[in-house]
Amino acid sequence: MILAAPISRVSVLARGARLLLFAGAAAALASCSMFDDFNPFGGEKYKMVIEPDVPASKAYDQGLAQLANGAPQDAAKKFTDLGEKFPDSDWARKGLLMTTYAQYQAGDFDSAEASAERYVKLYPKSQEAAYALYLEASSYYRQIPDISRDQERAAKALAAFQQVIKDYPNSEYVEDSKYKIQVTTDQLAGKEMSIGRFYLNRRNYTAAINRFRSVLTAYQTTRHSEEALYRLVEAYLGLGITDEAQTAAAVLGHNFPDGDWYKDAYNLLKNGGLSPKENQQSWISKLYHSVVPS
Repeated sequence: MILAAPISRVSVLARGARLLLFAGAAAALASCSMFDDFNPFGGEKYKMVIEPDVPASKAYDQGLAQLANGAPQDAAKKFTDLGEKFPDSDWARKGLLMTTYAQYQAGDFDSAEASAERYVKLYPKSQEAAYALYLEASSYYRQIPDISRDQERAAKALAAFQQVIKDYPNSEYVEDSKYKIQVTTDQLAGKEMSIGRFYLNRRNYTAAINRFRSVLTAYQTTRHSEEALYRLVEAYLGLGITDEAQTAAAVLGHNFPDGDWYKDAYNLLKNGGLSPKENQQSWISKLYHSVVPS
């Protein structure tokens, strides 16, 4: 007869411990399964990812490389991250400027405007502040629509370019800003002329006069001022205010004597038995500071 070996107390305890360990693991798994049901992120699992520290200079160079490789959007993100990782350093300033430039190159003009505005606000005395403001103005400029649409962007571009000249008169961006101011003012004047003609064609002469007056007051140096003076002749004749019509024609002849608009104005008055004659008390005469002999 074979007798079973006696079971020691230690063996029983060891076996019990293994059973408890197994039961605990099973309970833990069940618990995880239960909580997964209430997890708002579903079954998504999160892993701790330790990213290697990248020196600021290397991150900056990486952004430059992405710009050179034709990936301005990626470069903008890299420069933005640079500012976030080194917020109290000079790299933050450099990163913000390059973020602005990269966004501009990517055609993300709304973001470039916001970044440039932030840069000028934070670093108005820096050497690159003029460039940041120029980028802001250029972002508005690149979004100027055709003459039939609202010209809010043109007005903002004009104000920003004027600020470049005013705040940074010795910067290298002044000459180009002056040129774009001319283009922008011509655009704004063209919009006023378009609306003025609209009112004139509908014989709303008072509204038309207000628009043409705006052209002469705000955009007198643009190419539209010549036509604006002629249109004033038409509008004032439509209202029967011959004195102002004659003054508009006289000022037109004084400033643009060889132009077709003056010839048309002269003939228009002549057909009504009138001729160009300046009233020095007229707002038109005072605006141009000219006296044309009658």
